[in-house]
Amino acid sequence: MSWRELLPPSLVILAGLIGILLLCVTTKDVQDPPRCKYGIVLDAGPSHTTLFIYQWSASKENNTGIISEYSSCAVQGLGISNYSGSLEEAGKSLKPCLSQAVREIPEEQHGQTPVYFGATAGMRLLNLTSPTLSDALLAAVTSTLKLYPFDFQGAEILSSQNEGVFSWVTVNYLLENFIKYGWNGQWSRSRKGTVSVMIIGGASTQVTFEKRSIGPENEVTLWLYGQAHQVCTHTARCYGRDQLRKSLLLKAIQDHGCVRNVSNPCWPLSYSQEVQFSSLHSGPCTASNASLRTPTSEDVFHVTGSSNSSACRKLMGSLFNSCLLCGFSQCSPNQLFQANITRFQVTSEALDLVKKMMPSGDLGQAADLLCGMSMEELSKISRMRPDRLADHCSISTFIYDLSTRGFQFNLDSSGQVTFQEKVGNASAGWALGYMLNLTNAIPEEKPSSLKGIEYGVWPLLFILFVLMLTGSFARIAYRVMTKDDGQDAILEEV
Repeated sequence: MSWRELLPPSLVILAGLIGILLLCVTTKDVQDPPRCKYGIVLDAGPSHTTLFIYQWSASKENNTGIISEYSSCAVQGLGISNYSGSLEEAGKSLKPCLSQAVREIPEEQHGQTPVYFGATAGMRLLNLTSPTLSDALLAAVTSTLKLYPFDFQGAEILSSQNEGVFSWVTVNYLLENFIKYGWNGQWSRSRKGTVSVMIIGGASTQVTFEKRSIGPENEVTLWLYGQAHQVCTHTARCYGRDQLRKSLLLKAIQDHGCVRNVSNPCWPLSYSQEVQFSSLHSGPCTASNASLRTPTSEDVFHVTGSSNSSACRKLMGSLFNSCLLCGFSQCSPNQLFQANITRFQVTSEALDLVKKMMPSGDLGQAADLLCGMSMEELSKISRMRPDRLADHCSISTFIYDLSTRGFQFNLDSSGQVTFQEKVGNASAGWALGYMLNLTNAIPEEKPSSLKGIEYGVWPLLFILFVLMLTGSFARIAYRVMTKDDGQDAILEEV
């Protein structure tokens, strides 16, 4: 039986009409949603390392990506600079977080995911005293990172200038000072202007702000979302949290005549430590102070907190040398820090507790309250490690002195200075700013497209196709059954 016998002419005509109709239906290009891209940055600070995974769309806004923090992983252990006695452990400590990144990032994206390792102040100080050792630590880290399937971009010691600049980018991006998402579903350039940023790290403090004119050598130009930004940064080396702690202890020991029992007015009551002198004068920040080398390296001092706000402020003030203050105030020859600092954001890991103590926005009052609290009182409002809690008085006092004596800010001016470690749920460190700037160099992928037809035409064509298919099967079944019945009738007659 031929196909002409099975299919009636009407069905053949209907199939032809459907084919002609398909040729006449207008189509349009439908773009697939842009796929997500990923990037990894390891922020290796003086006290710890954090791995950040960032995500952004393959499409951009004026050549710069719209990035969000996808996830983060705190590396267990100390900062990389503390592994000088066991180089292999430096790289090994990163493996759990790198394995987490392998699980969280889609496998097909691994080879296209850049990974960058940036060490900050701790490694900068180590590089000053032992560059061979710092190079060996970076080599150990590099060996570990190359074991993973990502696009390794390098492991290096981030300059203080780049750390400050990228931190400035992060804060202003998270505050939507570059670009914002409007109610109409479109991205547009923000008109709020940028804020200046002060980052208080473990070993140094960076101050970064935008200038409107060409300035000093430590100024860089960034292109973000099609707009140029002249950004200047200044680093106060040795004025970070950990180095201030060492300097304060050394000054307290000196003021007590190097006796074995020392009172530290910046520590809370009922907090004490046995401090070995060799741990204080090691490193470039304190080793050069010859007047403090009267004790031997093996000498141990019993240091007890006395919770005295005014004495702590006096002790802190003795550490503010003229060079530091001139770099932040009007006595600077080129008035480096007078331009465009109208709004200021202070970022530090120690700020959460400080903010709890300053509901009225009075930083001086918050510092006095923290400096007058005992260890038991501090423990009730925070679950930080005891040594971190003990440093809150000195950190808040340092921020207050730097703001009032250095920048000569009026802290009573509402909105001029804000304090926070995170903006939303994202960390305000340098890592996001680095990845944001890196997207300028990553080529934008053109979205793929498919041919599509209007939704209203598709159901009609589908119905016609189903009717033709149903009719064809019905016709075939009918002809087959008719033929079988005819053959049975012939057999019966025979």
